[in-house]
Amino acid sequence: MSLVTYEPWSLVNRLHRDLDKLMAGRVPADPESSSAIADWIPAVDISEESDRFVLTADVPGVDPKDIEVSMENGVLTLSGRREFSDRDEQNGYRRVERVSGSFFRRFTLPETADAESITAKSTHGALEISIPKQPKVTPRRIDVTVE
Repeated sequence: MSLVTYEPWSLVNRLHRDLDKLMAGRVPADPESSSAIADWIPAVDISEESDRFVLTADVPGVDPKDIEVSMENGVLTLSGRREFSDRDEQNGYRRVERVSGSFFRRFTLPETADAESITAKSTHGALEISIPKQPKVTPRRIDVTVE
């Protein structure tokens, strides 16, 4: 007798991934060009600290030189490419789940983000993007003089 693990949400998760590939993968790079197609979408965590926002993306197997992070008009764009050699049954592979190809994500940043001071670093397959907040403007009193 063999024991089979039942995962009721595995089919729904697979459908969700397929829909993400189909719909979210076709985001226009810019209005004048053709649409960019993403082969996979990295998982992202976004947190807010007192002085910055931190975006952490899982990009295992992606060489940091193949990652592009850009900021334009309040939109942070994360794109890149992960390549694997041929993985077919002739090479001994029976199951292939790791996706290769390009990825593309866009995030609209709040007005408090300081676009000029964004930094990014890659460590062990995780890309951390630090987005500092602009200093808060404190109100000041303006004295009215009499002439």
